[in-house]
Amino acid sequence: MRPGVVAVLVSASLLVLGAAPGGGPAPRPLPERMADTGGGGQLITAVAPDTGSTTGTVTWWDRGGGSGDRWVRAGSAPARFGSGGLTAGTTRVQGTNTTPTGLYDLPYAFGIEAAPRGTAYRYRPVRQDSWWCQDNASPSYNRWTEPRPADCRATEAEHLITYPAQYAHALVVGFNYDRPVRGRGAGIFLHVNGRGATAGCVSVPQEAMRRILRWAKPKQRPHLAIGTSDGATAITRY
Repeated sequence: MRPGVVAVLVSASLLVLGAAPGGGPAPRPLPERMADTGGGGQLITAVAPDTGSTTGTVTWWDRGGGSGDRWVRAGSAPARFGSGGLTAGTTRVQGTNTTPTGLYDLPYAFGIEAAPRGTAYRYRPVRQDSWWCQDNASPSYNRWTEPRPADCRATEAEHLITYPAQYAHALVVGFNYDRPVRGRGAGIFLHVNGRGATAGCVSVPQEAMRRILRWAKPKQRPHLAIGTSDGATAITRY
């Protein structure tokens, strides 16, 4: 989805998400409080204070290792969300610039720049004829196309190479991907920050995106969980 240009400030409140009140016992790690983590050994959480927020925190987690079956934080970074805030992925409407909440797989990575050394994910290089189709009338809806087919209008597609900052590195988010629902939305990625809020994606600083790509291991089946601190779209519901 086309990255936006709205200037934003990072909310500090999420840096202490789940902190124990009054100095009590520390809560369990966030993934252990979630309804589902995708069943693998890695997880990325993207949390905003509420559905009207355009900033929050992305954290990536490992399960197991020296801590048995416990989840351990591997890293975190400030995050940006859609300029329209966040909304439930099951009822999202295309063109609203909202980031869909939910739990999603991460089919593959791509980028205009070369994959960071150590990247294990399948990594597609962006070329001059690389497009992401968002045309609801096209059979290629919500798919990478190379070149852009005639039935996918250029005005309803994203020419990936024209976003050198945002798509330096990215992971495809499996929102509306396996069985696309027309009008639900297309082209949701975890990518590098642009100049401000996104048009529905989740973005992080470039070095954080590079760290995530070096960390993510497909055999560990990493998923991305997007949600808010509480309420109907609380990340713990996913």
